[in-house]
Amino acid sequence: MSAPWAPLVVLALLALAGDGAVGAKVHHKHGRFTAGPWKPAHATFYGGRDGSDTRAGACGYKDTVAEGYGLQTAAVSTAMFNDGETCGACYEVRCTDSPEWCKAGTAPLTVTATNLCPPNYQLPGDDGGWCNPPREHLDLTMPAFLQIAEEKAGIVPISYRRVPCAKLGGIRYTITGNKYFNMVAVTNVGGAGDVAALKVKGNKRVKWTLLQRNWGQVWQTSEDLTGESLTFRVMTGDHRKHTSWHVLPRDWQFGVTYQAPKNF
Repeated sequence: MSAPWAPLVVLALLALAGDGAVGAKVHHKHGRFTAGPWKPAHATFYGGRDGSDTRAGACGYKDTVAEGYGLQTAAVSTAMFNDGETCGACYEVRCTDSPEWCKAGTAPLTVTATNLCPPNYQLPGDDGGWCNPPREHLDLTMPAFLQIAEEKAGIVPISYRRVPCAKLGGIRYTITGNKYFNMVAVTNVGGAGDVAALKVKGNKRVKWTLLQRNWGQVWQTSEDLTGESLTFRVMTGDHRKHTSWHVLPRDWQFGVTYQAPKNF
């Protein structure tokens, strides 16, 4: 027969474990990414009326239309680009304070950051050097710009805010390179939309390996990933994580895009 105080000891130990006092790791479940505050900025446009010359760029995307982003995209200024960390983020944009050039009654526009609007230090920030630091500026594709403003305006004042990215289907992974140098492009990311960190794990010899950002949302590792079923763990800028278990089969091929069943 156990001593009458034994259950009390067990309960006390469980309470300590819940507080992490006996070495237990406390896991905090994060909620969903939520919209940020509205900020003032300006918007211009680039490319053609059909979105030509806007489908690739500094984020590493090959073709934003084929990759699910469409032409609802923007090149963001250096201050917003943050060395590629903002690639994939979504913004809600509305034309403001310009009755002559803003299209009345239009709903806010949602775009994805897929490119860099480079600075032009030969011009002042308020007269042609729109993307010069520290200005926050969105250079929209022409099809996107024309949804909220008149083409003749050229540049319009806007308010914008960061919003969750709504995506169809799961996160997509494409590996290029060779067995000695792999470059992994991560696309169609929901939630915060950006990618702050990426890990990969094989089903046999490859242990959890942290990849390094090559440019934009293209990540690199010299680990030999061939012949393994691969699992990827994505962490977005808000520190939320999603694991795509065995998203690549053992016989995966370079240059082929594989889609996970789930997203953020």
